[in-house]
Amino acid sequence: EIIEGEVVEIEIDRPATTGSAAKTGKVTLKTTEMETIYDLGQKMIESLQKEKVQAGDVITIDKASGRISKLGRSFARSRDYDAMGPATKFVQCPEGELQKRKEVVHVVTLHEIDVINSRSQGFLALFAGDTGEIRAEVREQIDGKVAEWREEGKADIVPGVLFIDEVHMLDIECFSFLNRALENELAPIVVIATNRGITKIRGTNYKSPHGIPIDLLDRLLIIQTKPYSEEELRLIVDIRCEEEDVEMTDDAKELLTKIGSETSLRYAMQLITSSYLIAKRRKAAEVDIEDVGKSYSLFVDVKRSTQFLIEYQDQYMFNEIKGLEAQPMES
Repeated sequence: EIIEGEVVEIEIDRPATTGSAAKTGKVTLKTTEMETIYDLGQKMIESLQKEKVQAGDVITIDKASGRISKLGRSFARSRDYDAMGPATKFVQCPEGELQKRKEVVHVVTLHEIDVINSRSQGFLALFAGDTGEIRAEVREQIDGKVAEWREEGKADIVPGVLFIDEVHMLDIECFSFLNRALENELAPIVVIATNRGITKIRGTNYKSPHGIPIDLLDRLLIIQTKPYSEEELRLIVDIRCEEEDVEMTDDAKELLTKIGSETSLRYAMQLITSSYLIAKRRKAAEVDIEDVGKSYSLFVDVKRSTQFLIEYQDQYMFNEIKGLEAQPMES
């Protein structure tokens, strides 16, 4: 429970002598519908002075702990001073009753709860990063308690998202762990990405689509991806130029779009910075088609680099592949 209102007046009675007599005082709080006077003790007076509360401030007082929070200045007092600091925040005068019941929501992860309950003073391990091993018994107890909170309406589970890129690099043991973890009721949403076709599952001699075991693939929703069209490539080039603060002519962007469609999008994105440096060297305001062409001639893409290696393979010190020109290259 909290008390929320605008401070109308603060009265603090200081003792005439410097003896052991404590300070006493009164504070008047109001909302749009009511106004009440509260008596203040020594600790509340110190809290008000610490927060530098004055008439016209909108404050909240936690009845359980006595903590005072200043929300800002009331709009009714916005003309009290000709000039105010940039940190001054104006809020509306609260409505309704002074005493309110406010629900406080704390967002914590299951891992944080596990760490806190895994040892004495476990919350210190969260800051140190030394979480150590968490026993299965602790996890089961936490899962049971969280399920009880959900039934009572005290907690809601917001599933997280686990993204695993280049998932074909995992071995069979990791896939087995994922298979078991996905069956858990509190498991996050798992998104995996790979660019492999039919290849071997690491740790085995068996081949599978994308290098993922069939039983795990059966649990997944597979999203089909398609190559970018020229319009989409041009839009990506425009966005990347804007993000890198590079002024580029339309002809240069068209050339980058063509390069991206014929080679790769990553290569086209890397040419933006190098073309900008070339244009900057000749003190140009915009990157022109000549700058992109020069950058294209200086930095080769994968296809041209591979062709160069095939043509001049005999001139390298070590060349393990013979007769490469007669064999098709794997992309």
